[in-house]
Amino acid sequence: MLVDGVPYRAIWLDDDGWSVRIIDQTRLPWEWHVPRLTCLSEAADAISAMRVRGAPLIGATAAFGLCLGLREDASNAALEQGRAELLATRPTAVNLRWALEVLTESVQPLPLSDRVAAAYARAAAIAEAEAATCRAIGDHGLALIREAADAKCEGEPVNVLTHCNAGWLATVDWGTALAPVYRAHDAGIPVHVWVDETRPRNQGASLTAWELGRHGVPHTLVADNAGGHLMERGLVDLCLVGTDRTTRNGDVANKIGTYLKALAAADNNVPFYVALPGSTIDWETASGADIPIEERAAEEVTHIPGRTDAGEITRVALGPEGTPAANPAFDVTPAHLVTALVTDRGVSDPTTEALAGLYPERAG
Repeated sequence: MLVDGVPYRAIWLDDDGWSVRIIDQTRLPWEWHVPRLTCLSEAADAISAMRVRGAPLIGATAAFGLCLGLREDASNAALEQGRAELLATRPTAVNLRWALEVLTESVQPLPLSDRVAAAYARAAAIAEAEAATCRAIGDHGLALIREAADAKCEGEPVNVLTHCNAGWLATVDWGTALAPVYRAHDAGIPVHVWVDETRPRNQGASLTAWELGRHGVPHTLVADNAGGHLMERGLVDLCLVGTDRTTRNGDVANKIGTYLKALAAADNNVPFYVALPGSTIDWETASGADIPIEERAAEEVTHIPGRTDAGEITRVALGPEGTPAANPAFDVTPAHLVTALVTDRGVSDPTTEALAGLYPERAG
């Protein structure tokens, strides 16, 4: 996708052919920084510190992280230790586990001398597949935005409400929930995005608004609690969000606050779509009640980073000193509140049967 006219992906191999470059998302929107990852521990830290985040990008980063670990030690013991270290970084996003399993299964049968090259080839294939998958999600979701545009007066924009960041910064390219928006914008369909700020880490304010602006998509930042009001006033044509894990029955785990948007959408008859690649479907988990919900540090709730009018990037406290805070990072939206799942293989009802029809080889 474009950053001021220049195409970028969210992760790529450096010029040396083995180290990995990422965009440090903790410094956006104030600073553009592309650190170089040179070992497995740096990749693990990048994931856990959320310098990279978003289910597809976490998976791709973990795959390349395992490659970096194999460069130092290609033994089975090191492979398993590295896999465990990366797997422990974020427990909710299923892509992380999936990418590590795919890479491990690809290299484990090989002699040690062949493992590094094979791992890099497989990690690159994972990244390319994620980019192609997100482009396909965009193509299928484009039809939904086009349908909404056809129902409006000519020239009126389709108003999309999203939550958190499910754009190209959260994947490798294109994004999941934002891929249809980019496809619509590039196709000349008037589209406008209501961007939830997405407390407590403000991924909407700092990341979604940043990438939409850099690509030229009209958007407006709103407080998280404004979504229901906007829907009630008829200012939202559809909701489009991503997901970190979707169970086989169609329940969706996404950034905390998604469930409230789905409830408001249901009450106001606003379509609520969830965009996801097939790799985000957890076929081993029956329902959202079984999804582990990551509990992150209280400081993300009690403090907030920002830039002062003088240009200083700093962090300030929001509440009284010593006030305890809980910080569940995700919530679960039950399938009955989801209008449809927008996947790389088509638009699907959020049911076990419909998903199995799209992914028969994985539903097993």
